[in-house]
Amino acid sequence: MAYSNYFILLSAFLLIILSQTSSAQPSFRPKALVLPATKDSSTGQYVAEVKQRTPLVPVKVTIDLGGQYLWVDCEQGYVSSTYKPSRCRSAQCSLANSQACGDCFSGPKPGCNNDTCGLSPDNTIIRLGTSGELAQDVLALESTNGNNPGRVVSVPNLLFTCAPTFLLEGLASGVKGMAGLGKSKIGLPSQLASAFSFKRKFAICLSSSKGVIFFGDGPYNFLPNHDLSSGLTYVPLLTNPVSTAGSYFEGESSVEYFIGVKSIRVNNADVPLNTTLLKISSDGFGGTKISNVDKYMTLEPSIYKAVTDAFVKAASNVPRVNAVAPFRICYNSKNFLSTRLGLNVPLIELVLQSSSVSWQIYGANSMVDVGNGVVCLGILDGSLVNPNTNIVRTSVVIGAHQIEDNLLQFDLAASRLGFSSLLYGQRTTCGNFNFTSVA
Repeated sequence: MAYSNYFILLSAFLLIILSQTSSAQPSFRPKALVLPATKDSSTGQYVAEVKQRTPLVPVKVTIDLGGQYLWVDCEQGYVSSTYKPSRCRSAQCSLANSQACGDCFSGPKPGCNNDTCGLSPDNTIIRLGTSGELAQDVLALESTNGNNPGRVVSVPNLLFTCAPTFLLEGLASGVKGMAGLGKSKIGLPSQLASAFSFKRKFAICLSSSKGVIFFGDGPYNFLPNHDLSSGLTYVPLLTNPVSTAGSYFEGESSVEYFIGVKSIRVNNADVPLNTTLLKISSDGFGGTKISNVDKYMTLEPSIYKAVTDAFVKAASNVPRVNAVAPFRICYNSKNFLSTRLGLNVPLIELVLQSSSVSWQIYGANSMVDVGNGVVCLGILDGSLVNPNTNIVRTSVVIGAHQIEDNLLQFDLAASRLGFSSLLYGQRTTCGNFNFTSVA
């Protein structure tokens, strides 16, 4: 009996030691997260799939680089045991800068509860905003070491906004909301960095097919063997003092990403233009922002005329063909040599901090193939983008076509942008991240 008691005591002792050892082991904390992004062929939108709720379900969202936060449709099919509305005057409402509080008498259900604070989710594709309930739920993404995806990690209480189904109008098929990557405190980059205690940085690398978004610092390794986090050119990120969202609370600044363009060059020659328009005014007009929601570079009318006149002059030896809407300047593609950086057309440069620092827009990012052997300059007149108001809010918008196959790193803590230039020059593309999991 004593022999038996000895082994019982020994077993109990070992269990205690093992449990202490297990509890002392640190939980897995990723250094970065990775999210694949695919360009929808019918809409041109960049779509990603996250996992949300309990139990986890895949949710497709349209990526909005300058969006305020994650919003999803809660009106149809939102089922989750971990959904929590944010109560009025709570810390969550304060963090989200919510200044609206109210009741919903057809609930309780996701998106409709009493004594909750609200925000104004914004569909930036069709420029439509509405009201929605601020809430929390589980969100899961894959971790990464910079080379491959790793294990899936979860944020138990990620803040997002519920929206009604009608706000999905104009979004890609199957999409249930929009993922905002803007500078707000509840934008995905800030929330994910806070949840896992990594640096407040994220990077996007979009292409005409597949691309990738990283949350956290590099390395960002692309096949065949390129760490794109090294060799970036850095410039300051600027703040527009007035929100550029469709709806916002008074006094809010913009969460979109602005940079300081000093001048514009075409084929190494300065384009004559009113440089005052390149500055952000106190009432929020002017400046240069980066957007993946705007499909093409869009310019204030006088800047558009100056840049396109300079481009046509620089390519005067090449005959033009009939315009193809929405573009005005088109050519037969056979009249241009094809190079590693796209068609050999006049180089467009956005001059940044100094004359030696510029964002160079080569043929792959300036020309758009519209079919039948025709290519057009992918720049739009801003007055035609908003024909109802004829008001051009931002003087220069660097659109989705211009940022494809360029890696852009947004450092929110240091308020700076790192950009790679066109990756074709490094013999890689944004579609070359290895999504073969090693988990």
